[in-house]
Amino acid sequence: MADATKKLKLGIPKGSLQDATIALFERAGWRIFANGRSYFPSIDDVEIECMLVRAQEMARYVEHGALDAGLTGNDWVLENQTDVEYVTSLTYSKQSRQKVKWVLAVPEDSPFQKPEDLAGKIIATELVEFTKRYFAERKIPVTVEFSWGATEVKPPTLADAIVEVTETGSSLRANRLRIIETLMESETQLIANKAAFKDEWKHAKICNLSLMLNAAIAAQGRVGLMLNAKKADLREVLNVLPALNSPTVSQLSDAEWVALNTILDESLVRDVIPKLKAAGATGIVEYPLSKVVV
Repeated sequence: MADATKKLKLGIPKGSLQDATIALFERAGWRIFANGRSYFPSIDDVEIECMLVRAQEMARYVEHGALDAGLTGNDWVLENQTDVEYVTSLTYSKQSRQKVKWVLAVPEDSPFQKPEDLAGKIIATELVEFTKRYFAERKIPVTVEFSWGATEVKPPTLADAIVEVTETGSSLRANRLRIIETLMESETQLIANKAAFKDEWKHAKICNLSLMLNAAIAAQGRVGLMLNAKKADLREVLNVLPALNSPTVSQLSDAEWVALNTILDESLVRDVIPKLKAAGATGIVEYPLSKVVV
């Protein structure tokens, strides 16, 4: 039973991750309604209060206790050097389910081949503090300048190189830039304030969020298959089935037959079903998945 007297203050990333995050929450069972002008979206859970916060600032507000928990990339936790509780990784982004990369990129026709070649040069980036530490640790003297946006267009006129986030590299290639180093990989994290995470009720609520968000991510791109097979054909049928774990095999009322239930990537279904049919399977049913708890 929900308790309206208890509240978890939850930060939702505003900006490029906002729509993907709200869609993920809906698949996990929470509907968030974001008004274009309001920074306080409503949610169909009386125990949660949402606030839209830029991912770049999320970790600071969680660390200071203004928020009990929030979603942001581990890149911004490292950039701000904040002391927060990492609850779980959530590998999703605005374009895909892949991690993003912060890369060091230079003009295609430049002579730079490695970070050391940039000694004495200007690096433009939004990830200023992390970039400064990266070059300082390698004793490479560079000037790191904050970029307010459109970072890809700055070399070679406004900067010699950039440190920029990318999922596919397409924007870098379109601007005739070449990657010479990956500084870090990043993915969305559910983070929590350390004091809040020690509170019994908030800890349980945050862990439930983690469970359901991960279950929604695990189900994405997967489907379930149910089918029947004769025991005599079972080995051949099992050899066809790739599975998240071993398929579930249950005895039917007819002693000669069994039922199988399994999970597989949706992209494999078009090849697997004809093979199952050829192996002797019948009554094959594909069904969608909303959550997979592993």
